[in-house]
Amino acid sequence: MTDTSRHIVWFRDDLRLSDHAALHAAATSGAPVICLYVFDEQSAALQPNARPIGGATRWWLAQSLRALDASLKAIGGALVLRRGAAADVIAALAREVDAGHVHWNEIAQAPHLAVADEVVAALADLNVGAHSYNGDLLVAPKAIRTKEGRGLRVFTPFWKRIQAMGDPAKPLPAPKKLKPAPKVASDRLSDWKLEPTAPDWAGGLREMWTPGETVAQERLAEWLENGVTGYATDRDRPDREGTSRLSPHLRFGEISPRQIWYAARFAAAEHPQRATDISKFLSEVGWREFCRHLLFDVPDLAQRNLQSSFDAFPWKRDARALLAWQRGSTGYPLIDAGMRELWHTGTMHNRVRMVVASFLVKHLLIDWREGEKWFWDTLVDADAGSNPANWQWVAGSGADAAPYFRVFNPILQGEKFDPDGVYVRRWVPELKDMPSKFIHQPWNASPLEFARAGVTLGKTYPTPIIEHKAGRERALKAYASTRNS
Repeated sequence: MTDTSRHIVWFRDDLRLSDHAALHAAATSGAPVICLYVFDEQSAALQPNARPIGGATRWWLAQSLRALDASLKAIGGALVLRRGAAADVIAALAREVDAGHVHWNEIAQAPHLAVADEVVAALADLNVGAHSYNGDLLVAPKAIRTKEGRGLRVFTPFWKRIQAMGDPAKPLPAPKKLKPAPKVASDRLSDWKLEPTAPDWAGGLREMWTPGETVAQERLAEWLENGVTGYATDRDRPDREGTSRLSPHLRFGEISPRQIWYAARFAAAEHPQRATDISKFLSEVGWREFCRHLLFDVPDLAQRNLQSSFDAFPWKRDARALLAWQRGSTGYPLIDAGMRELWHTGTMHNRVRMVVASFLVKHLLIDWREGEKWFWDTLVDADAGSNPANWQWVAGSGADAAPYFRVFNPILQGEKFDPDGVYVRRWVPELKDMPSKFIHQPWNASPLEFARAGVTLGKTYPTPIIEHKAGRERALKAYASTRNS
């Protein structure tokens, strides 16, 4: 029997039509469907450990919402935009359209779960059905527990557990048509002021990215067909196009981890010679999953050292050094290239992320939380789980962490992974004519080589803000003092 009531689909970090369990359920009910996105800064401010999204992700959100609206209109729907506390907005809309049911995909993070509970309570008062579905992860966090009932803290056994569970549920198709619903008033996206205007710093983001589900699907297909070969080694080379660039699409749910899983498995079966590279690629999706499971168990992951021994670490307050790091003017070409790439494009190569993070927390002894906050504001793929988990991994304070005494040498890292300086020359153009021999350590060039390259150290390009050996020794001394305290 066809359902004649109206159904609301509450979109969250799942801005797609395919493999969207909530939308699928509403569409297959045969009822008119109203698609809603709530820009809820109000509820987030009241929830412990909730965070307003950063500047780069605000820009991405605006583009992604436009793309979603266009996709919905193509199948007879439209995206309703409302701003306010989610429970209030959804309850008000349910009364307004006389809805019988509200559907959404769950997000296994404490602030989001708390807001969803508020929505459930508000709908119960109206006798409106509330329906939530899994869709953000391959496996729900509660499905992977130790004998003591805790989540796993080491990645390798975690990923083995995921793989041992077999394939997740197959992705759901996108609805071909939505039953028309009454026209509903919607906010204007421009009124939310998600995009920068004065100044407009998003030019590089627009050059680099096209948000939306269609592009995400095209990127995945292109990557598995032509890009993944060599991924196991090329992923460490910032001078090459060796990564999928799917992370911001995944962050906003323009593509789901299940879709990536099945596409990758199919590609590996079709092209066995790519299996090793695809397996490594999938393990990176697994790392995102691991970080999200960790966040489920540790909601304050962005504020608290997972290993309490680091609570006594003697971090330095050094505003000048922090600013030099943020602006890409440390005097270390690989560090500066990464930080400038981040500011211009909203992303940074994975290998370089590790090196710049290590430099901040070890060479400069600046608290990892300062770096995490900067990345949160400037990355288009800033993820509530991966961002703090990765920073804690580098700092040595997190789960399955790298040992603190592993201090990346930015010179050797550059010489190994950007041997000809292609990456540095792109993002630090003042060094573009420096000989490759000195591209990662320009201070060792001769006066003649400086003159030929048009570089004046300390003027056109800064001298290093700290000498590598001294920074490493200071970091190890600080770590030793913490261990002995």
